[in-house]
Amino acid sequence: MPRVLIADKLEQAGVDLLTAAGVEVETRLGLKGPELAAALREFDAAIVRSQPKVTAEALDDPGKLRAIARAGVGVDNIDVAAATRQGVVVMNTPGGNTVSAAEHTVALLFALARKVPAADATVKAGGWDRNKFVGTQLAGKTLGVVGLGRIGREVARRALGLDLAVVALDPFVTPAKAAELGIEMAASLDELLPRVDFLTIHVPLSADTKSLIGARELGLMRKTACVLNVARGGIVDERALADALTAGTVGGAGVDVFSAEPIAPDNPLLTAPNVVLTPHLGASTVEAQENVAVEAAQLVADFLLKGRVANAVNMASVDPRELAEVRPYVDLARRLGLLHAQLAQGAVRKASLTYKGDLAGKKTRLLTAAFTAGLLEYRLARGGVNLVNAEVLARDRGIEIAESANPKKGDFATLLHAEVEAEKGTTVAAGTLFGDQYIRLVQLGPFRMESYLDGTLLVFTHRDLPGLIGFVGTIFGRHGVNIAQMTVGRQAPGGEAVGILNLDGPPPEAALAEVRDHPQISSLTVVALPPAGESPSWLG
Repeated sequence: MPRVLIADKLEQAGVDLLTAAGVEVETRLGLKGPELAAALREFDAAIVRSQPKVTAEALDDPGKLRAIARAGVGVDNIDVAAATRQGVVVMNTPGGNTVSAAEHTVALLFALARKVPAADATVKAGGWDRNKFVGTQLAGKTLGVVGLGRIGREVARRALGLDLAVVALDPFVTPAKAAELGIEMAASLDELLPRVDFLTIHVPLSADTKSLIGARELGLMRKTACVLNVARGGIVDERALADALTAGTVGGAGVDVFSAEPIAPDNPLLTAPNVVLTPHLGASTVEAQENVAVEAAQLVADFLLKGRVANAVNMASVDPRELAEVRPYVDLARRLGLLHAQLAQGAVRKASLTYKGDLAGKKTRLLTAAFTAGLLEYRLARGGVNLVNAEVLARDRGIEIAESANPKKGDFATLLHAEVEAEKGTTVAAGTLFGDQYIRLVQLGPFRMESYLDGTLLVFTHRDLPGLIGFVGTIFGRHGVNIAQMTVGRQAPGGEAVGILNLDGPPPEAALAEVRDHPQISSLTVVALPPAGESPSWLG
């Protein structure tokens, strides 16, 4: 029975879902450092929120751990790069708190426009100064939205309903698509900022978005404009924002997230004027807490019990039905990678994959990962290469992985063509499926053939002369090596050729030495592939 660690407070509905699915659940709160690392090794998967810091050190030896689900959107408390290198899938729940975060953004928008917190505090202190709290009407004003993801779109939709004009910035949304939603797109941040009365940020925190809104950007805004941040602390430079509020160069700010949480006592926003601060409440509704708990639990249950990968931030999402469709091609890709690893001479520098015919329309990213896993697993001294970490491990070793697709059909309805550049030359191999399950090698170098891609293969290049194949068969017979299948690829009679023998087992070195001695055999390699039908452990 799979085991799941709940390392953060999780709503009971999520725990109940896992238990009902047949998963063993254990809750351990407050784990950190070596204690967290030791706990993670015991479980097949873990669910966290924002408290546990899943660092590279915590993942140095992941043990049984195969997946981490974040009950929330941001994964900045998880070292995703380290998880990827260790082959651990990281998933999040981007949809569970969308409405709650959007509503909180609108709540801060109203609070700033109508000065609600300051007015409330004054009345409770015995004051009644109505003139001091004259607000701003939202209708007719302009809201700038940076990031039109799930939350950004929901904020925009609500703003349009309040008769605000919405101008947005998002490199992945076309003006035509935005126009369908009633949104105008800006070409740049510098174009957007001078136009808005309110600015709201809805992008993830990354190296590119850290301090996205700093002193220069704030200086481009109207003095009456207000800034909202319900995304991630650090996207808006807090010192620059506090200075702008104090100087009166921006009109106000509503901030729910901070660079350090809980907010540091010396954070300049605590003493800045015209600012509304909340303690990271964007997802703090009863509905959102339950939604993300259930979504995270479902992600983990589907991954452990059905092999489904959804909402992963470090690999392609895979549905069981999609996986069932591409599973034979994943196996083909991995076997081609294993073949190349054993034929390549010297360190591999680059692998170029071309998906042809019907294969061009399938999950090629998944197939590329499978090929790369096969390419690495034969030589990698340390185990653990899989679909999640294969391409990262390849890049770490200076191996470039390139892929292209061509839907045009040639001799085969589907074809995976792989070319691998190594220190001492380039090898080419291509494979396909016959029917729905029979994996075949159909090209090796310039030669066409049809060979099984399983078990022990003897690959030898030679001159195509009468009696040579019989010579090899006689030697192997004398040494008790049975030949299960044989294929020869050639371009012209009497020219260069390649022979591939499928053997029942590895031949002894003495037999190989005799074969190598033949003057017309130029190279000979024994290739070890999995038996027919055997899938890698990471494929499930």
